[in-house]
Amino acid sequence: MPRKTRRSARQENDSDDEKPAKRAKTSTAAAKSEVIPKSDEIASPKNVEENKEGKSMLKFVGAQTSIAGGIQNAVTQAVEMGATAFALFLRSQRTWKCKPLEETSADLFKEACAEHGFSPKHILPHGSYLLNLGSPDAETLRKSREGFLDEMQRCEKLGLCLYNFHPGSSCGKTTAEECCQTVAESINGVLSQTSGVTAVIENMAGQGNTVGGRFEEIRDIIAGVEDKSRVGVCIDTCHAFAAGFDIRKKEGFDKVLNDFDQIVGLKYLKGMHLNDSKGELGCHLDRHENIGKGKIGIGAFQFIMNDPRLNDIPLILETPMGVSDADEVKLLFSF
Repeated sequence: MPRKTRRSARQENDSDDEKPAKRAKTSTAAAKSEVIPKSDEIASPKNVEENKEGKSMLKFVGAQTSIAGGIQNAVTQAVEMGATAFALFLRSQRTWKCKPLEETSADLFKEACAEHGFSPKHILPHGSYLLNLGSPDAETLRKSREGFLDEMQRCEKLGLCLYNFHPGSSCGKTTAEECCQTVAESINGVLSQTSGVTAVIENMAGQGNTVGGRFEEIRDIIAGVEDKSRVGVCIDTCHAFAAGFDIRKKEGFDKVLNDFDQIVGLKYLKGMHLNDSKGELGCHLDRHENIGKGKIGIGAFQFIMNDPRLNDIPLILETPMGVSDADEVKLLFSF
């Protein structure tokens, strides 16, 4: 694996039994990207701006946070980075079974969100990487569905309304169509046992036998979901670029969003992961890079921050740790 991203490092740190993780913030100029201005050169983040037509432009930006030392600490980290949205893992990512979420912890989390003004619709929990909701293996599918249910129930307890997850893989043993159908069945089973939480499907880079790299596959999964009001999509920019969607120029960016609208529907878009890509266009590699330092470049992220179609949804960084969260959040707001 290449150098750790924030999400992979926090995945390691988010064990229920570990002490709070302390990540050193990058302070030297050498460690920062040339495209990222110094903190004192950027105005304080403002999530409400006026466009030329005088309409309210709402952008909610943040990064993946850690729950080490208590799930409420995720809120503290978001505040410290100047974020208006954030993401978090709901439990340890290294084991199938985790101890239950305590009521006290859930209450502290909800109190912190209320105190700092974070709306549930701008918080995007990330599902366990162990889950494969389209698995052809009966035992893996059973454990994945149990884990999926547990995490959706944690969202309920935390007062959250979104839950983002990777759809799954056929493992080369079934067709993509059959895998998409299995994913839809997994979603249906969990939605029938929960309430108030939307299952948010993340697009994939098209690596191996995973599904979700094509908009048509996401469409097919949604088509199999019985309650369309509780299913959505999160577009990861690195995954999209690696899958062959060229968003580097405005014409290509608009085409991708228009294609998504026609094939899936923008009404299903509930969030985005903002990541540059280490790999080239169509490489099918899930390798994140800091904003402006990869093969996508600055342009696509400027388009995102100024497109009213992407207002009022969580825009979440999952970039490597060479640049501080606060600096990348400020960079995005500066656009």
